Amino acid sequence: MYAVVKTGGKQYRVAKDDKILVEHIDAEEGQKVTLDKVMMLGDGDKVTIGSPIVENASVEAEVLSQTRGPKIIVFRRKRRKNHRRIQGHRQDLTLLKITDISSAGKKAAAPKAEAKAPAAKKAAAPKAEAKAPAAKKAAAKKTAAKKPAAKKKAK
Repeated sequence: MYAVVKTGGKQYRVAKDDKILVEHIDAEEGQKVTLDKVMMLGDGDKVTIGSPIVENASVEAEVLSQTRGPKIIVFRRKRRKNHRRIQGHRQDLTLLKITDISSAGKKAAAPKAEAKAPAAKKAAAPKAEAKAPAAKKAAAKKTAAKKPAAKKKAK
């Protein structure tokens, strides 16, 4: 069984026991992570494609390490202007090991979503309606006076 998972703005094709390097995820080493943006599931001849994601599908992964990518040098130069700028960059990365691919999804995630909804309603209730700003009147535009054309000299 394999899955196409979206994380960090990129898509990865993963199978069980695969190791992938993804954009930084806030998790400690050894911690379990759930990737719930599953774009596609494949199991032999049976393929499920989401629009955009497959409902109730998830991929379980374990964080092996937090690491950094190679150093990249960004060099900007403008010719004939004696303008040069050098900037370095190293991307934070997370090494994941895929432990399980599930098409049924997590059942524990649903109660958390319901618990957050009432809190949002309570926070929205005390707000008073904001007054709309008064519309500004358009200022009268004056047209620019044209200068008369210069006269040509007669020969």
